[in-house]
Amino acid sequence: MKLTILGCYAATPRSITNPTSQILEIRNRMFLIDCGEGTQVQLRKNKLKFSKINHIFISHLHGDHFYGLVGLISTFMLLNRQMDLHVYGPKGIKEIILLQLRFSNSFTGYNLFFHELTSTESIIIYEDEKVLVKTIPLKHRVYTNGFLFQEKIGDRKLNIDEVNKYKIEACYFQKIKNGSDITLDNGTLIPNAAITFDPIQPKSYAFCSDTMYDETVIPLIENCDVLYHETTFLESEAEKAESTMHSTAKQAAVIAKKANVKQLILGHYSTRYANINLFQQEAQTIFPNALLADDGKVFEFE
Repeated sequence: MKLTILGCYAATPRSITNPTSQILEIRNRMFLIDCGEGTQVQLRKNKLKFSKINHIFISHLHGDHFYGLVGLISTFMLLNRQMDLHVYGPKGIKEIILLQLRFSNSFTGYNLFFHELTSTESIIIYEDEKVLVKTIPLKHRVYTNGFLFQEKIGDRKLNIDEVNKYKIEACYFQKIKNGSDITLDNGTLIPNAAITFDPIQPKSYAFCSDTMYDETVIPLIENCDVLYHETTFLESEAEKAESTMHSTAKQAAVIAKKANVKQLILGHYSTRYANINLFQQEAQTIFPNALLADDGKVFEFE
């Protein structure tokens, strides 16, 4: 599982920082999460292939989280994209994007599907044979969702030494990986556990964008491997965080601790702060496994 931070600062873009956008690579899928201004440039800088993005998840309709979307959709057209593109976001996102495309005469040459969200409960919005994505309802000034990405349990791993010992033919390998026992030509039954190893433990990633402190998310993200949680303010501005429905670094750490996550990543810093290390210092007083996001930073989780 690999996370590339394209932007992680709040409010308006600056020449040295970018608003929220990130790429999650999980089980050979590449998901774009939020799409603030400058996302295309950041994709180029980080040498990420546009063509691999087939699913885009937008948390809410504040500009610093989706104003880069119509530009990216248009660029896909200029690059002669053929693959379908799916956009998941709050109700209204389809009208906004299609209006811009219509008046700029920039309709796509590929299929563009919008999956508009209205539920205030956690729901499954994407699923294939390897990955499942659920919404995490958040509390902000407009309708907002975070997203929980969960790997499904994969195939079992072949114990090659044991497989070779029993001279099992390669045509049975997938059957073995799927968990089946094998009967040899002489009638001997070989239990699956004797010729395989357990599959790699599936990983999970929770993205909690703009939200005030809200313990109702805890059951939804409990025990996840990695939590990205907004930390717009430091605790010294807790009143400001509450009035704007954002979180402090300390509050994010409390959520991480109560949810028993393995790793916390801090982001969405207000640009009023000159030193983002202060966010990590504050969070680590509650939750030691707190890391700082920053534009262009890459996290890999094995």
